[in-house]
Amino acid sequence: MPPLVGAELVHTPVQLYRYLLRCCRLLPTAAMQQHYRHAIRQGYNSHSDEDDRERIQMIIQRAIADADWILDKYMKKK
Repeated sequence: MPPLVGAELVHTPVQLYRYLLRCCRLLPTAAMQQHYRHAIRQGYNSHSDEDDRERIQMIIQRAIADADWILDKYMKKK
């Protein structure tokens, strides 16, 4: 499954945060959605002081790839 539409437009941490929250809406159960929303919030808070642009871009790329993997994992189970 390719990333959600708009993944290529994510360039800032706030855009990533919003993108990942939109990805959560696609998960099948409310419990999964709540779990991953919490994980996204924790990750955002733990990296909020990051100021190295290269590191931020690496985090964004990895988070999008991870979200794609998670969505693919749960969509195959349907």
